[in-house]
Amino acid sequence: MKMSTILKCNVIDCAYNTDKNCHAIAITVGGPKPCCDTFIRLTNKGGIPTIKGGVGACKVENCQYNGMLECMAQGIDIGFGSCIAECLTFKSKPSHVK
Repeated sequence: MKMSTILKCNVIDCAYNTDKNCHAIAITVGGPKPCCDTFIRLTNKGGIPTIKGGVGACKVENCQYNGMLECMAQGIDIGFGSCIAECLTFKSKPSHVK
């Protein structure tokens, strides 16, 4: 299984964001909302500049891309939503799917 990558992150005030790219090795998308739990606002930048961030875990059980708490989307976008940093790729599972 290949880790889903973060294609773009528009949350430029996150310490892991440089030039709209996430440089955390892996983020966690929390539940029940698709918020980026790894978001942190700091003066200093973090992460590894040579890597493109990935999704290490997804705790949003009602997302159609969630399989065994892993993100199955090829890639995701992070931006502003109901959270400061939110997975914009999130799609609810149809109500008949559990």
